Amino acid sequence: MKKLLIAGLLITWTSINAQKKEVVIKIDTLSENIYMLTGQGGNIGVFKNEKGLFIIDDQFARLSSKILSKLKTISNQPITMVINTHFHGDHTGGNENMANQGATIFAQKNVRSRMKKRQQEKGNIIYKSLPVITFDKGLQLYFEKEHIKAFHVHNAHTDGDALIYFAKGNVLHMGDTFFNGRYPYIDLKSGGSIKGYIKASEKALMIVNDDTKIIPGHGKLATKKDLESFLAMLKNITDTIQKEIDAGKSEDDVTKNTVITANYDVKGYGSGYINSEKIRKTIYQSLTR
Repeated sequence: MKKLLIAGLLITWTSINAQKKEVVIKIDTLSENIYMLTGQGGNIGVFKNEKGLFIIDDQFARLSSKILSKLKTISNQPITMVINTHFHGDHTGGNENMANQGATIFAQKNVRSRMKKRQQEKGNIIYKSLPVITFDKGLQLYFEKEHIKAFHVHNAHTDGDALIYFAKGNVLHMGDTFFNGRYPYIDLKSGGSIKGYIKASEKALMIVNDDTKIIPGHGKLATKKDLESFLAMLKNITDTIQKEIDAGKSEDDVTKNTVITANYDVKGYGSGYINSEKIRKTIYQSLTR
């Protein structure tokens, strides 16, 4: 009994300390004017321009002060624009705080719809957090030293995903259509699908070249080869699961079949938010809808 009590206290202490662990915002310089910020939540892209700071995603609201402080080390200019790659809170949580700094928020039209719907369900619409400018298929932004292209990719991670490409800087931000070195989270309840997810990676590979720096939604800064490996993994597992479905295997059969993902599990793909069991189940559900 005493050992169990000590073990319980140790687990509680470890959990509390993990929650209190300081989040550190780090900067990677990708070009003269383009940066990547990592902290807790989706990776942030930053472009320093003549109008101020243009940022892609803004993590959680509680981290806004730290993010703003770190951005001051890049430039004293204000944040003028924020573009969201999709609607999830670890990418849009800081929207209201950034809007209070004077930023205009952009996103694919489904992002605004889903954010507003979720807020309505909670009984409180925060209009400052919602995108002010929305687009359907794409958006072009022109600056003195950069041309930014936003592309909507259909039914991938969600139904409102956008890839953001810096044409001159040759940097692509993929949001959560790319989890570098990890199995991805595909939000089936919000319009995501494995087939759309694969098409998003194929679309990205049409844009990039060997010198492109790719910012994933989660994970380390990536290259074209990293994205090619990620796509090969998705296709291989999807093809294998489709064969299992064609052979009459059930969702439970596929979910429990560790052989399907074994080659990628040993490479650490299941070490992130989505483990191997979850990715097998998600792909099965997506293919059988």
